[in-house]
Amino acid sequence: MAAQINGSVVKAFQVLKLFSEARTEITASEVASELHMNGVTAHRFLRTLQHVGAIIAVSKGVYRLGYVFADLGDRVLQNDALAHYFQPRLNAMTAEIKEATMATVFRSDMVFCIARAVSTRSLSVDIRVGTQLEAYCTAHGKLWLAHMPEHDLRRYLQAIERKRFTDTTLIDPDALEREIDAVRARGHAINNCEREDGIKAIAVPVLTRTGKMIAGLSAFGPASRFTDPSMMAALGVLQCAASSAERDLYGEEGL
Repeated sequence: MAAQINGSVVKAFQVLKLFSEARTEITASEVASELHMNGVTAHRFLRTLQHVGAIIAVSKGVYRLGYVFADLGDRVLQNDALAHYFQPRLNAMTAEIKEATMATVFRSDMVFCIARAVSTRSLSVDIRVGTQLEAYCTAHGKLWLAHMPEHDLRRYLQAIERKRFTDTTLIDPDALEREIDAVRARGHAINNCEREDGIKAIAVPVLTRTGKMIAGLSAFGPASRFTDPSMMAALGVLQCAASSAERDLYGEEGL
């Protein structure tokens, strides 16, 4: 049986997707031209979206996104909602790779653990839900820094006090920036015993369709057994989980 899809709802979201960082305002003529509809239909969609608060008229015939999306976004990204989604996936990854896994968000310049799964194998570090970790010396943190807008990263690097936790902690600003650039280029981050002696980690981002990072996923374990081959095997599992999460959170079909 054919999927029951409401074409008007799909079209309304196509209108909303015309907004971007580069285009903060749209007009009916732009909607009509780019979505191949007549002017009357374009006006009707815009007036309807304005009525429900999705867009706001800034002048006659010119619209911008409404703040309702900020409220809805906050609801989606609340820690409890993300934790509920990621917990069974962390459990499955830990069962597969036999090492601890974790999901994080970023707030107030710190990495915040929202969910974790613990391996039955021994581990000398105790990361609990609610634990806050420094960004500059953790795999998750370096991911978040690599996905920051440039001005926010500059502010962070200038404001944060970097403490040396271990011999491998990166406290030199130039070395840290090179590491962040490397993380951005390869798409994953590694913690080489930089916060806890003898504990290594590897992390990947979960991204929105526009490339914004909304969560991090990692696996971590003792350096004695979480060797480079083990980390690379874990990387594949993490990347599959991140890709699956992105499909689940946004649906299979793009608009």
